[in-house]
Amino acid sequence: MDGGNQSEDSEFLLLGLSEVPEQQHTLFWTFLSMYLVTVTGNVLIILAIGSDPCLHTPMYFFLANLSFTDLFFVTNTIPKMLMNLQSQNKAISYAGCLTQLYFLVSLVALDNLILAVMAYDRYVAICRPLHYTAAMSPRLCVLLLTGCWVLSIFYGLVHTALMTRVTFCGSRKIHYIFCEMYVLLRLACSNTHINHTTLIATGCLIFLAPFGLMIMSYICIVRAILRIPSASHKYKAFSTCASHLAVVSLFYGTLCMVYLQPLHTYSLKDSVATVMYAVVTPMMNPFIYSLRNKDMHRALGRLLRKPFQM
Repeated sequence: MDGGNQSEDSEFLLLGLSEVPEQQHTLFWTFLSMYLVTVTGNVLIILAIGSDPCLHTPMYFFLANLSFTDLFFVTNTIPKMLMNLQSQNKAISYAGCLTQLYFLVSLVALDNLILAVMAYDRYVAICRPLHYTAAMSPRLCVLLLTGCWVLSIFYGLVHTALMTRVTFCGSRKIHYIFCEMYVLLRLACSNTHINHTTLIATGCLIFLAPFGLMIMSYICIVRAILRIPSASHKYKAFSTCASHLAVVSLFYGTLCMVYLQPLHTYSLKDSVATVMYAVVTPMMNPFIYSLRNKDMHRALGRLLRKPFQM
C-alpha cells in the first residue's frame, strides 16, 4: 500500500490525531460525546422549528436547514473516525475516501451559502421591514435554498471528479480525521495544477462572493441600526443579528485557520484546526442560536414537555 500507482482497490490510512493507544481512548470518548451533543442539539433545533407555527418564518426556515447540514456534515466524518479509534484497522478505501471528500466539500459549501442567504434575510428584515413579507416570500425562500443545494452539489462533484484524475504513490498515510482536499493533494505524485486552479476559481464563487455579500449586508444593517433613535430599539434590532454574526465568525474563523495558507505549509498541527471547523462549529451552532433566543427557548420548552404530557 505504500508503493505503486493508484487503483480503485487502493486504500488510505486515516491515522487521526494520535497513534498512542491511551490518547486514542480519550479521543474516542471525547469525540463520541461531542458527536452526541451535536446530533441532539441540531435535531432539537429542527424539531422545535418544525413543530412550532410561530417559527415558520424565513429566518428559522434557513436555520433548520443549517442544522440539517451540520447534522449531515458530522455524520459524514465522525462515525468513521470513532471506528478507527476503536480498531487497529485505520484503512479507508479509495472509493470511501472520495465519497467522504465529496460530502465534506459539498456540505462546507452549503453551510457557507446558507449563511449568506441568512445574512440577506437579516438585511431585508432590518433595512426593508415594510417589504419583508413580500421580499422573503415562501417561494423565494425555497428557490434560494434550492440554488444553495444545486451550487454545493455541483461544487462537490467538480472537485471529486478532478480528484479521480490524480495519481497517488508512496505513502498514503493521512494524519487527519477524514479525507481532506489539501491532504490528498499533498499525497499526489501527478500534476495537480488543474485541481489548484479550479479550487481557486470555484472558491471565489462559492466562498468569497457569499462572504462579500455578508459583509455588504452587515454594512447596510449597521447603518440602518445607527439611524434608529431609540437605544432599546437599536439593541433589539442588533440582537436579531447577533447569533448569525457569531456563527459566521466561528465558521470563517476556523475555516481560515485551515485554508488561508500555502499548500506546502500544510502540516500535522493543522489537524487541530480541522477539528475546530469539522466538529466544534456544528456542535456550537445550536447553542449559539438558542442561547438568547426567547422564541427558540419557548419552542424547545414545548417540545421537551410534550412526552411528559402524553
